[in-house]
Amino acid sequence: MSLVFAVPAAVIARLVADSAAPGVVPVLYLVFIGGFVVGGGCAAWVQRVGMPLMHGLVAAGATYLLAQAVLVLVELLTGDEVNWFNIVFQLTVVLGAGLLGGFLGGRLRAKGLLPSHERHGR
Repeated sequence: MSLVFAVPAAVIARLVADSAAPGVVPVLYLVFIGGFVVGGGCAAWVQRVGMPLMHGLVAAGATYLLAQAVLVLVELLTGDEVNWFNIVFQLTVVLGAGLLGGFLGGRLRAKGLLPSHERHGR
């Protein structure tokens, strides 16, 4: 889920950062963070081992790192400068979003709202 929302928002924000109207990049940043909350929440909601926070963290962190690795590779191949500090800072924000999503997904399970494949299996 994180790839569906967060990565396109990050790519668009990078492309329009210099020429965008004021307020566009912050909105895209909120979509970016929201995508990782949703992705972490989905991972926590469908897990069955009782570790929703860990699933939220790993889902958000792994998705971010894989997408960021591709973007860094593109930047290196095109000769652009890589801002390593920004990558590490964003990782902390993404992990926080994944943790929040993991908490929310865990709450859904605790309230008895299970994915359809688990409801039908009972």
